[in-house]
Order: sequence, then structure tokens, then C-alpha cells
Amino acid sequence: MKLKTPSYRGYTPASSQASAAARGSSRKVDTSCEQALRRALWKAGCRYLTNVAGLPGTPDIVFPKVRVVIFCDGDFWHGKDWESRQERLQKGNNPQYWTTKIQANIDRDHRNTANLVDQGWIVLRFWESSIKRDLAAITQIALGILDERGHRKRLYEAQKDRYRRLT
Repeated sequence: MKLKTPSYRGYTPASSQASAAARGSSRKVDTSCEQALRRALWKAGCRYLTNVAGLPGTPDIVFPKVRVVIFCDGDFWHGKDWESRQERLQKGNNPQYWTTKIQANIDRDHRNTANLVDQGWIVLRFWESSIKRDLAAITQIALGILDERGHRKRLYEAQKDRYRRLT
């Protein structure tokens, strides 16, 4: 089922400069929290793909053989603590535009997660602030799931086979 792109007709940004600044200041790939999590997973022996466009939502980190994807969601754009954030947005500039925009992002995230689960993927979503606050704990959660699915065991076995062929 093809979904229509959300329409913000009737909702306008406060100014074209404000809109450009908001879009330009937020990275879509290689955010600092995403890079930190990737480095920690790599150091733990995990190997992965990044930003796979062929999957719903273009996950930040993908482990194709064990069918696990990780999203590093920005607190503002993906609606962390949405109820209280919504109240704060109502007091700011152009509240209708921003609440509609972020709610559409939340709805899209739910659809993408459901599509991935239907396709047999395990979906992990971590908030940017959680990764920054406790990278070690987030890494352990991801490693736990990956180990359950046999990711690092497969890598270890492949390395053993390579070593045997060299000797």
C-alpha cells in the first residue's frame, strides 16, 4: 500500500530562513550519536552496513545476516516525550506547523517499524539523548540482541576458518 507524502498545505514555516536553518542544522546521516554507537559496536567486533536505502526508514545500522536494524532517533524530530514537548511547542513560534510535522514523523516511524517487523527484522530504536547519556548500556542492549541472533559467533567462526587456511 503506497502512502501519500504528508501535506503541510496551510502550514507555513515562520520564515524561509527559519525553515532553511532548521533543515540545514540537522544531519540525516552520521550524527554524533550514530557515530558513537557504531564505533562502540565495531570495537566489540560487530560488522554492519549503514543507511541501507532499500529498507523501510533507511535504518542507521543494519546487520543483514541476522536481520537486526538500529535507528538512532533524534529527540526533537522523532518526538521524545511527545506530550510534554507538544505543550512546549504550543508556546513557541508556529506551533501548528511543528506539531503536525513531528507527529507525521512519529507516525512514519511506527509504519516503518511495523513494515520491518512484518519482513522479519528485529528493530531497535534508541533516543539520541540515551546514547549520549549511557553509550555503554545502549551498546550492551544491542550486543545482547546481536549475540542472541548469533552475529558475533558467525564472525568468530569466519575468522577461525581464515586462520586455518593460512596455516
